[in-house]
Amino acid sequence: MKDLTKGMPAKVILLFALPLILGNILQQVYNLADAKIVSEYAGEISFAAIGATMVIVNLMTGFVNGLTQGFGILIARCFGAKDEMRMRKFIAGTVKLTLIVTVLMTVIGELVIHNLLVLLKTPDTILYEAELYIRILIGGFVCSCVYNMLANILRAVGDSKRPLYCLMGAIVINIGLDLLFIPVLHLGIKGAAIATVISQGIAALSVAMIVWKKYRMIIPRRKEWNLDTDQYLNLSVSGLSMGFMNCIVSFGTIILQSGINGLGTNIIQAHTAGRKVFDVLMVMIFTVGIAMTTYVSQNLGAGKIDRVRQGVRQAMIVETVLTTLMILICYTLGGKMVCWLASSSEKEVIEPGVMYIRVGVLFFYVLGPLFVLRCSLQGLGRKIVPVVSSVLELLVKIASVLFLVPRLQYFGVALTEPISWIVMTIWLAVAYIRLDIDNIVKGE
Repeated sequence: MKDLTKGMPAKVILLFALPLILGNILQQVYNLADAKIVSEYAGEISFAAIGATMVIVNLMTGFVNGLTQGFGILIARCFGAKDEMRMRKFIAGTVKLTLIVTVLMTVIGELVIHNLLVLLKTPDTILYEAELYIRILIGGFVCSCVYNMLANILRAVGDSKRPLYCLMGAIVINIGLDLLFIPVLHLGIKGAAIATVISQGIAALSVAMIVWKKYRMIIPRRKEWNLDTDQYLNLSVSGLSMGFMNCIVSFGTIILQSGINGLGTNIIQAHTAGRKVFDVLMVMIFTVGIAMTTYVSQNLGAGKIDRVRQGVRQAMIVETVLTTLMILICYTLGGKMVCWLASSSEKEVIEPGVMYIRVGVLFFYVLGPLFVLRCSLQGLGRKIVPVVSSVLELLVKIASVLFLVPRLQYFGVALTEPISWIVMTIWLAVAYIRLDIDNIVKGE
């Protein structure tokens, strides 16, 4: 366990964020390898099918990850305050609520997925494979949920390393299974989905074993599984606010995907490749923000408000440096990465993908402060402001599909997220400046 209430804020944040960064980079590298194996051995149709389902998968996993991160805010706050019994009660509630949500999402997902793919204007040429792929992932959704829940519990108490080790092992297994199921056993897109579910199950089991062997002190005692109404309410509000925030963001991306799907298979393929490269570039920017949630929560629990303010300032500087590095990487290697990933040399595929990442990465100077402010406000218990920022993003994406994309085609897609980042960052900056953090500690 790691106490984030001591030491130089920038150093503490970076050391805590580093395993998260490595884990997310590995996840994105796996996504690239997975997509490359599919495009190389299963063909362009399967590659496009995965791209067409990507936003739905992100919607579901993003909601559960946000939900359990929200639960983790209360766990981290209790950890910072050294209130171990209350911390274990919140962990017990986290387990119960996560499993309930997982069952509901799995059942609903299997029932509505076909109609949702049709609603998103998924081309008939890829509809069958897209539905086959995502139904398998939904069937094994519990594996992803359990891993995210346990990983976020460990991160809340300051351990960002062990979830990384489990993820590393799962990624190696996943790539190995991809190479077995797709080119050797010729299972195509079905093999890619099965490999993903198996590796996620192994990751979940690995983290569970670590908790059992190394963290017995955080496992709730028998009487601590009984929570009162206020504790369930606090968990639900904190978890659902972050879950719905992620959900709103992903829902906006789904709406944007419907506009992309209407531009044809070449653009879907270009966006799939470009977006995966884009996600790799965004990992470090995003992860520093995630680290701020735990950092701020622990320091708030310990009553160290000056460290909260200092941490936010120093995290902004870190984000600016990282953004400059990502721009250099993008303009040096971005085109080659898109070309390699798409397994294509067609201009209709490569040029739009390269344009997408080159436009977006320039606005990371806005995106970095956005992540720091939003995650810090979440750690401070300000639930409404970050959700409103996500609603603003959703409105921008709806407006883009209605007005920008029809007029500017794929360039309109590339402009959509930067516009939403500017709007959200302004909103969050004003909210943070006006916030009286001292009164939060006093409970006012």
